[in-house]
Amino acid sequence: MTVKNSRVPLVATVAALAGVVALLAGPVPPPGSVRAAVLRTPATTRPVADTPPGSPQTATSSPSGVPRPDGTAAPGIPGTATTAGANGPGPDEPGATRPGGLPPVVDHGPRTGNRVALTFDADLTDAMRYQLRSGAVRSYANLAIVDRLERERVPATFFLTGKWVEQYPQVTRRLAGNPRFELANHTYGHLAFTADCYHLPRIDRDRMTADVARTFDVIAPYGGRQTRYFRFPGLCHDRAALAELAPLGITVVDGDVVSGDPFARAWQPIVRAVLGRVRPGSVIILHVTEANAPMTDEALPFILAGLAERGLVPATLSEVLAGHIEMPVRGGIE
Repeated sequence: MTVKNSRVPLVATVAALAGVVALLAGPVPPPGSVRAAVLRTPATTRPVADTPPGSPQTATSSPSGVPRPDGTAAPGIPGTATTAGANGPGPDEPGATRPGGLPPVVDHGPRTGNRVALTFDADLTDAMRYQLRSGAVRSYANLAIVDRLERERVPATFFLTGKWVEQYPQVTRRLAGNPRFELANHTYGHLAFTADCYHLPRIDRDRMTADVARTFDVIAPYGGRQTRYFRFPGLCHDRAALAELAPLGITVVDGDVVSGDPFARAWQPIVRAVLGRVRPGSVIILHVTEANAPMTDEALPFILAGLAERGLVPATLSEVLAGHIEMPVRGGIE
């Protein structure tokens, strides 16, 4: 179990702003290359290590009767709901695209205005479940993050794995019940969709469609602001993976601001990583998995203060993308 040596007390906004200024005076991680294209050609693997190297996980077959691009059907599971998965997106769901074509891949929204998207991944693998059951870790649901977002009325989008939803139904119900929160899809069991993706076990190609469809099915009964947004584990994807998800009518969301919060041992580098790269239209990647990202709740107040200092306003992903995602195209929407 990850234990924090000392928790930084939550401070008032003035103190937080002062802390942000001090942080930015220190070294900022190199911003890297941020593509100008928002909708881009699929085929990339980029660093967002949210699983420790060598973590054992068990591949889980999660069929849901969804047709594959070659016209064959994955075997169904008796008793599995199929409203959101097999039947495709509803007409008004944010992120919904026409099934059949390669899904668009989004890094960020338009660079106009002042909105940015706070997104939180909720990972849960078989190995993480074992850690919970064995008592090695206390929780993979960081309620301090949810408490702060609710208390300060901050919009956010949560990318949920199906196993996390099954492990934390009450927390999922709480997220779904907040009109400022959106729910999105992060696969069923956080398996890799490409080779060499941070030591994650790889899901078979013929199971990819059903895995993602099943996750929509698991999330659907909770209601709330459901979306057709999807994020690959580790942001690892290629053209083959996108082709397998073509029947689902989704939008793939990567992000242009990687916080580096998984396994961080201090909150300051997380704050520097976010505030050093954020711009209007940014999609910020954070995690709500407490044991694997134990410092995110301490970084969050400083991130929020820094955004306010820059005149940037958190919004849901659908508001940041503002209806610009329709069909897969090349080029940007700068």
